[in-house]
Amino acid sequence: MVKPVRKSSSKNPPILSHEFIIQNHADIVSCVAMVFVIGLMVQATSPIASVFIALQHNVTESGERPMYLTGAKDWAAIFFYSLICIVVHAIIQEYVLDKVSKKLHLSKSKLAVFNSSGQLAIFYAVSVLWGLDVILLREHYIPDVNLLWADYPAPMPFLMKLFFVIQLSYCLHEIPELYFQRVKKEEYVNKITNSLAALVLIAIPYFLNFNRLLICLLVLHYVSELIHHICQLVQTVDKDEKFAKVTGLVSTIVLILARLGSVVLAVVTLWFGLSAGEQHELDVQAGYFNTPIIRLPILAGILILQLYHTFNFISQLVAKLRESKVTTAATRTKPQKKDKFKKSKRSGAEESDLPEVDQNTNKNLRSRAQKSK
Repeated sequence: MVKPVRKSSSKNPPILSHEFIIQNHADIVSCVAMVFVIGLMVQATSPIASVFIALQHNVTESGERPMYLTGAKDWAAIFFYSLICIVVHAIIQEYVLDKVSKKLHLSKSKLAVFNSSGQLAIFYAVSVLWGLDVILLREHYIPDVNLLWADYPAPMPFLMKLFFVIQLSYCLHEIPELYFQRVKKEEYVNKITNSLAALVLIAIPYFLNFNRLLICLLVLHYVSELIHHICQLVQTVDKDEKFAKVTGLVSTIVLILARLGSVVLAVVTLWFGLSAGEQHELDVQAGYFNTPIIRLPILAGILILQLYHTFNFISQLVAKLRESKVTTAATRTKPQKKDKFKKSKRSGAEESDLPEVDQNTNKNLRSRAQKSK
């Protein structure tokens, strides 16, 4: 659960204290990023700073558009752009989500859901639009599915490589955000595990040059996550729960379609498409990893991941159904108790309205009835 960050208006926290770092982490991180930008302007440090800021492993020939391969220097750019993600995260939180949440007057639990879902919904929306622009408009991987495995290992255009660098940077920036957003220590292990798992699952096919398939799978996954978090935002704002069933149904349908689409794309590309032009020798220097030893474990990992997401979704759905049954059963039993309590009150009130002689006779009759029992 993310605790809302509250700025103390009365006293300024001491410098380099935890409260000071949390309140001013965006300014501190932006200053660190500016060191790299200034280093790019200085001739002595420009070669080092350019490794962090500019995309590396350029294989562009003269007169062609910029094309890139993957390599170890990409981790420097991933680190730098993770700093940018931290700054953008703080800007969205302060200037968008905090202003909207103040008008909604949400509780602490709903405020935490609103902040986390709001951040993720914005990230997924930008990633989906960016990925669709690459897949549909620029590279035309869909509807021409043959391009997903043609000319392997093919270099990437600039926007496609920057897309993957930002995805890896966002996964990396989620680890320090646990401290900046005051997440409870009990949730550290679970959230760090999820962030590192996402980082590894994107990095493996990226550095093995299965990038065309990877961007399609990420877009499908992000579409389902985007709809899910939008539905969560609607349910958080909707106090009367008018749209709960509709949003839950839409989220379920989109998630199932995304899982099926991911499985079909993975099987068609890794099992049928890339196997047609595979070589049985691994060439790490040339970036050729299209061998059964590597390709089939990646396919198995994708299928297991889709099964895991589906199983996790079904378990959450079953848990929600059980909770709804418990709440409905509780609401049914409450009116009966109230009616009994009202009846006893009414009988007591009616008896108090009687004269004292009649009240005494009623008491005597009750005592005789209890003794006879």
